[in-house]
Amino acid sequence: MATRPDPMKTMQLTLELLKRIRKDRDVTAAELQKQLKDTDSRFERDLRTIQRLLESLSSPDNPSFAIERNDRDKPYGYRWKKDSVGLMLPSLSAQEALLLTLAKQQLANLLPVRLMKSMEGFFDQASRQLSNPAGNASTQTRLEREWLSKVRVLSTSQPLLPPTVAALAFQEVSDALYGNQWLEVTYKNASGHEASYKIMPLGLVQQGPRMYLACQFDGHDNYRCLALHRMVSAKASTLTFERPADFDLQQLDDDLVFSEEEAKYIRLSFWIDKSNGLHIVECPLSADQTVVELVDGYEITATVQDSDVLARWLRGFGDGVSEVTREQIA
Repeated sequence: MATRPDPMKTMQLTLELLKRIRKDRDVTAAELQKQLKDTDSRFERDLRTIQRLLESLSSPDNPSFAIERNDRDKPYGYRWKKDSVGLMLPSLSAQEALLLTLAKQQLANLLPVRLMKSMEGFFDQASRQLSNPAGNASTQTRLEREWLSKVRVLSTSQPLLPPTVAALAFQEVSDALYGNQWLEVTYKNASGHEASYKIMPLGLVQQGPRMYLACQFDGHDNYRCLALHRMVSAKASTLTFERPADFDLQQLDDDLVFSEEEAKYIRLSFWIDKSNGLHIVECPLSADQTVVELVDGYEITATVQDSDVLARWLRGFGDGVSEVTREQIA
């Protein structure tokens, strides 16, 4: 005898679907099924169950919800009608909407792709809530809606557009990193040499406009990093691995400027004029930095990592920097 559906569970599932149906584009039953599965195993259902609920929500006989079905092509797509407001949950406060919007702006490339996709409905709701006309909103709510126009993250160097990263490769990298799965990659290095590798993905780092994957190559015990924009292709394996107990992404960040070269530390000394040097006095290059103030500038010494980033930084001061010496540290 078939078990009757639990009305409460059906209602919860329906609400979760409504949260994730978008207004700007169609979503399919398969997309929604995957989002629910990735978000919470309690809402994992077979595709036919999701399809039946969507048919009910978009039926002309059910005017309670402004959901429309696009049946021009298969699989069918569903979206909120153009003149609808969608599903606005009272549990999403203005503060929560603000935090969600800022999180999407700043963390989009650092969160698992499937998590970002599963959160699209919430991001949309947050955006609508913050962009709605203030109307009779309280002063507190109006101030929260204004906050996004009051904050900005600025680069300390010349802004650069990010290099192109293959979307499918990024999704595979993200999924493998999330699930501790081996990753098969085809990689083209800076010299144009292309090769395939089997790697353990261990960490994702954004450095300026570029993103790097900290990893360990199969058969090796040292840690490397690969630029995501140089990945020609990537495929997550079904085989999982145990993360190395000694791996520390923070320590790796401290020890390695993300490039394909091994980290090399030097004792750097240079003279810099006072107009350029003051901010280095205020924001030291390293914990052991020493500064000697001269009449026309500063003599600065610090232990730093030798890299192209450092060389470009020093060249950027032009004649404002001179007497540069580098002492290799063993």
